[in-house]
Amino acid sequence: MELNSDFSQRVAVHGADLPWQSSPLPGVDRRMFDRIGDEVARATSIVRYAPGSDFSPHVHTGGEEFLALDGVFQDEHGDFPAGTYVRNPPESRHTPGSAQGCTIFVKLWQFYLVDRTPATIRTADMSFDAAPDRVGVEVLPLFEDSRENVSLEKWLPGQTVTLDASGGLEVWRSSCWTVRSEKTAPAFNLSPGSVCRAVPRQRRSLVKRVPQSGLSAAIWQSHRQHRTISPCRARTATGLVPRIPSKRPSAHDCRKRRAEC
Repeated sequence: MELNSDFSQRVAVHGADLPWQSSPLPGVDRRMFDRIGDEVARATSIVRYAPGSDFSPHVHTGGEEFLALDGVFQDEHGDFPAGTYVRNPPESRHTPGSAQGCTIFVKLWQFYLVDRTPATIRTADMSFDAAPDRVGVEVLPLFEDSRENVSLEKWLPGQTVTLDASGGLEVWRSSCWTVRSEKTAPAFNLSPGSVCRAVPRQRRSLVKRVPQSGLSAAIWQSHRQHRTISPCRARTATGLVPRIPSKRPSAHDCRKRRAEC
């Protein structure tokens, strides 16, 4: 499967308009924002676990990164309630599930294979700080290295907020907002639960008009351009996916590997 797989193009995907698609295991459904591959895939999705559902044990050869949106996500390493940000680096393994049900925003196969940095951050227990030189913005850093910066941001009501998209940018949002380019692209609205992707060279920044209710967003910001490789085939990208497997597995390896949601 290939879905929004041309990373040289800007994409805006409205999550509420996407159908829920069943995974191979009962009670686990997905809304797919982008995907390269079938059950073993480079993917960005929302995954919903019904109460009492679980996934078979599996290895995340290309890494897994997720933000719990509601309920409590669980595996043998612990419980991860809504607001928890988790990075499971390449070659990590677990048996995920949820006794009470949960929803997570998840990114798969978007690490460098040499990256072994785990993280578990319970954002509900942490405070946001005012962003330097950005009026009306509060930031909670989640992860940063030489390749990317991941953060949560709160945008105060009535503000106009600018994000630097010069190296590539992906934004996930939880309520409605308006996006326009600094230059020529038309404005468009993003509904709750949507993803916006900007690519290097096309736009220096994105400008958001914040509604009177205010809003929050998860930001993946690339520092420079990188090559991205899907689990079963290599392709060229333009910076949105900064963590890359340095060696793609063979088709035989992919068929053998357990499904990743």
